[in-house]
Amino acid sequence: MKQLIIASAIALSFTVTGAFAHGDEHEAGKDAKQGEGHADALGKPGNPKKISRTIEVQMSDAMRFSPANIKVKRGETIKFVLTNAGKVKHEMVLGSIKELKEHAALMQKFPEMEHADPNMVSVEPGKTGELIWQFTRAGTFDFACLQPGHFEAGMVGKVAVKR
Repeated sequence: MKQLIIASAIALSFTVTGAFAHGDEHEAGKDAKQGEGHADALGKPGNPKKISRTIEVQMSDAMRFSPANIKVKRGETIKFVLTNAGKVKHEMVLGSIKELKEHAALMQKFPEMEHADPNMVSVEPGKTGELIWQFTRAGTFDFACLQPGHFEAGMVGKVAVKR
């Protein structure tokens, strides 16, 4: 019986480990066209040598971004400089509200999950991080902190991309 329990635990560990390492499901450069990865509907990772402007965003333990509403022009490459003014880890993840809700729910189930998508950055307390993104389409898009409970507490914002 003891061997069966140990074997079951080992088998379960192999099926769960993938849930704790979350990244872009596509290898860098593998996709030949947009529309196949996270956040493709709003743009693509920006070229650090072609930054249009820098926008500073503060993240706080009040579960808010400041500013929470950002305006950019289509085609701009924005360097977001994110300062975590709090005492807990925060992050900024760009995406559709549907993607963000789904990812937040996954983070609730697997709070230790790490992610490394190009449309997001995690920032430790008291530190600063950068996210460089080119907004290639007009519209209103979302961003959020997906640390467990933060999205649900209202740590969300919008990017309005004008033509």
